[in-house]
Amino acid sequence: MMLDRLLAKKTDFSNFDSGDGPCLKRTLGPWGLTALGIGAVIGGGIFVITGQAAAEHAGPAIVLAFIIAAVCCSFTALCYAEFATLIPMSGSSYSYAYATLGELVAWFIGWNMVLEYGVSASAVAVSWTGYFTSLLDHMGMHLPPALTNAPLAFMDNHLVATGALFNLPAVAIVLALTWLCYVGIRESSGVNTFMVMLKVALIVIVIVAGWHYVDPKLWHPFIPDAQGPEKYGWGGIMRAATLVFFAYIGFEATSTAAQEAKNPQRDLPIGTLASLAICTVLYIGMAAVLTGLLPFDQLGTAEPVVTAVKAHAELGWLRWLVEIGALIGLSSVILVMVIAQPRIFMIMGRDGMLPPVFSKIHPRYCTPHINTVITGIGIAALAAVFPLDILGDLVSMGTLIAFCAVCIGVLILRRTRPELPRTFRVPWAPVTCVLGVLSCLMLLYWENWYNWTLMGLWTLIGFAIYFGYGYRHSKLRGSAQTR
Repeated sequence: MMLDRLLAKKTDFSNFDSGDGPCLKRTLGPWGLTALGIGAVIGGGIFVITGQAAAEHAGPAIVLAFIIAAVCCSFTALCYAEFATLIPMSGSSYSYAYATLGELVAWFIGWNMVLEYGVSASAVAVSWTGYFTSLLDHMGMHLPPALTNAPLAFMDNHLVATGALFNLPAVAIVLALTWLCYVGIRESSGVNTFMVMLKVALIVIVIVAGWHYVDPKLWHPFIPDAQGPEKYGWGGIMRAATLVFFAYIGFEATSTAAQEAKNPQRDLPIGTLASLAICTVLYIGMAAVLTGLLPFDQLGTAEPVVTAVKAHAELGWLRWLVEIGALIGLSSVILVMVIAQPRIFMIMGRDGMLPPVFSKIHPRYCTPHINTVITGIGIAALAAVFPLDILGDLVSMGTLIAFCAVCIGVLILRRTRPELPRTFRVPWAPVTCVLGVLSCLMLLYWENWYNWTLMGLWTLIGFAIYFGYGYRHSKLRGSAQTR
């Protein structure tokens, strides 16, 4: 039956490092994987979306929005950790869905992961431009607005032309980091670890220094009176939670480097859970400081941390640190996403879901070099044309759907393959996994109709590619037919 073929499951993951040609190098330990997770997470959320979500939706209760999003992510992080010990390969939730929910669902999840990694890097690159132009202004240099803004903007529920040409700084940073990812995971990971250490130190300095100038009166009322279904009140908090969820995307990027981990069964759970915990603490601290330094309705700028610091003359010395720290932080997010997305394509290519060119490994650098170039060019093109708000919402929706699949997959595999050795097990799995799915669905509920429309179009494009190529070239189905 066709339905059986569409839902065929991949059960053999034992040969993911075998085959002809070069393989990926196993060079990452627990600290490198934790840094990879932090590098992917701390970026556009803490430096941009925090202020915008507070100004437009939650007010000082942005702290609650971060906690709600963190709880949702914590359920999913536990599920990712268990899967990482069972299927230690670079496909992440695509591979997990292939093992539990079948090929069609796996393709759907893999296609949405293009949003999670590829499109999210474009959104972060757009944020990078805001801080880069702020730094140039601080130095007395200026770029014309036509080269620092997207030619399209989302206003009154439709796209309009802005008159700008394209976002040049965003394109430049993406292409520079794509080259770094092209030449090797060890080089990329080393640069990322350095950037993570530096940006975490700078964030801690901002929180500690800014705390002395916090005015507690600005936190009252903590939950502003509702001015609409998504503006303040609890409705605004939930809408803000869907926005700041974007800030957590990336903690599971550690699973995409499974084939480059020295001991994936031990180190992947450590990297996933540790990176999520560290980032949550930093987010809550930064959100509290920002809303205590400046009235929340003034934080809706392209660089809200700089805006808050500039409001206090005593913190003028922090502006340099904030701008440099933001550029480093956002750069590390782009770097990790450019590392992750090509490895998803590589696994899909090995499964026959994409043409064989996507599974190629560079003979010298041992990286998925063709995928890296394709990913970098695609990310740069999106960052050049589209604004942050459209990209950010699409990324969150694609990621929430992938998270639901991972939570469901753990329950399925517990029932169908209970004998598999698990070095990490989700505690109270039936409760944890169900809460993970429900929390993701709750956040999806608060997305607006326009984003659902775009998501529908994205899904149709994905299924067209699957039925046009992947369905006919699937290696899993091909091997079944030849037996």
